[in-house]
Amino acid sequence: MATQIYPVFKEDRFTWIIDEEESKLAIWGCYKCHYEATENESNERNCSKCRKKTELKLRDHDKEYWWCSTCNTTEIIKYYT
Repeated sequence: MATQIYPVFKEDRFTWIIDEEESKLAIWGCYKCHYEATENESNERNCSKCRKKTELKLRDHDKEYWWCSTCNTTEIIKYYT
């Protein structure tokens, strides 16, 4: 499986798997620090920076954010407390 640039450390170590029980749910993670975020694959939009439809909505235990897998930008939507 291919890897992407991890948004936190800007290194090529971000990968994903598809949840077998929920076909539209992908789980993204870093294999070095064990960070994990979920993505509903129906939430995708054009990136405001690169204009490609490669911006995904990710959610971890602290926040929900948009992440572009092409230009590696992030936009925080909200924090959870």
